[in-house]
Amino acid sequence: MERELWPILTRAIQRLPRPVINLRQKHSMRCILRVYFWAVLHDRPISWACRRCNWRRADSAATLPSQSTMSRRLRQPWVTRVLEHLMDLLEPSVRQALILMLDGKPLVVARHSGDRRATIGRGSGGLARGYKIHAIYAEKSRPVAYRVAPLNVDERVMAKDMLSSLDAGPGYLLADANYDTNPLHEQTAQLQRILVAPPRYPNAKGLGASRRHSQHRINMLDRMRVFNPFIKMMVDMRQRIETHWANLSNWGGGLTHLPPWIRGHRVEPYVTAKIIIRLAKNLATKHTSHA
Repeated sequence: MERELWPILTRAIQRLPRPVINLRQKHSMRCILRVYFWAVLHDRPISWACRRCNWRRADSAATLPSQSTMSRRLRQPWVTRVLEHLMDLLEPSVRQALILMLDGKPLVVARHSGDRRATIGRGSGGLARGYKIHAIYAEKSRPVAYRVAPLNVDERVMAKDMLSSLDAGPGYLLADANYDTNPLHEQTAQLQRILVAPPRYPNAKGLGASRRHSQHRINMLDRMRVFNPFIKMMVDMRQRIETHWANLSNWGGGLTHLPPWIRGHRVEPYVTAKIIIRLAKNLATKHTSHA
């Protein structure tokens, strides 16, 4: 699989706009990215990719950066912008899709890990330690918006942050019961969308009178109380985001876990790189099916 994906990644990196030349930098931005993706693609630490013996002769650059150079350059602000541009080259974001889906996926590390940024929070099946990727997906494999945060950060807080980056447009936002809150219903309505989420307390008779509730939330609760084929279809469709998580992780080279060398500030670019590799895999599959 690496042999099929590497040419796609290399071509995408070469299509990136050339930055302003800095004569003090021996290795170009493209060279740094090639070494980084060579490591992530093969699930190896960056130090492994800095050794020429781990490259095929046809793929290796004339000179390879050192581990310290890679660490210093990858912490610069341009990395986030360039990786997002790389995603756009492989698959543009469908920000105006009629149906969007919202969810989170835990990225667990060992309880005894020394990573200070990895916190204890709700994971799959109970408390765990690590991070979580929060994402809004449309039908395609490219997330419309995503964030990576410690595991103890509330999903609803991250949802609010992601929604603030979306453009207004009519449609639906599908989520599970954890996102059924007044602020999210109001924020979604401001984007001209309808938040379709089951009630957080399905056995309760109502929302309670201790506070003023969003009219959009009340309307959705009324629709949930009676059988509505359309709303039921929307609720069932939310399960499709599980397919996106599976496509991202359930294959050799996917985002199955965080390896021991990915901690702290390295987590977010690593997750982004795995998303990019997944998009490259989609292109490789299309090329194979058309051949």
